[in-house]
Amino acid sequence: MGVEQCRIIQLPKITDPRGNLSFIEAGRQIPFEIKRVYYLYDVPEGETRGGHAHKNLQQLIIAASGSFNVEVDDGTKRATFFLNRPSRALYLPIMIWREITNFSSGAICIDLASDFYDPEDYYRDYQEFLAAAQSHAGVPPEHEYEPELAAFAVSHC
Repeated sequence: MGVEQCRIIQLPKITDPRGNLSFIEAGRQIPFEIKRVYYLYDVPEGETRGGHAHKNLQQLIIAASGSFNVEVDDGTKRATFFLNRPSRALYLPIMIWREITNFSSGAICIDLASDFYDPEDYYRDYQEFLAAAQSHAGVPPEHEYEPELAAFAVSHC
């Protein structure tokens, strides 16, 4: 899996004068069964969340309110996604390092996960993640990831 598999998913949106409604159904809008939902809120200005990757967990990230950036990294490529609409979500496959930054005031980040919490599923050390990602991709271990040479894409939603 790589950054190329990270993608924006347009969620169904029912427009109504009383307020809009969007929904998510496992197996329809997202490619996994939802086993856990959690959300981030009241994130202080300048703070970063995430800072990890998952070995087997897939996720869908939604800006339910406000906005933030999701910076993704597969060990060779990076991309940044700007989320600011509750009818758009970011799909993250396995083995993607992520950092969530630039939270607007009052932002709410909802995260749908393909499995229950398991501390053994996390890479919390970036160098450990890089070694695993390079091994997973067949890159020789002596290859050093050079961020300044990495492709960097920005996708605005």
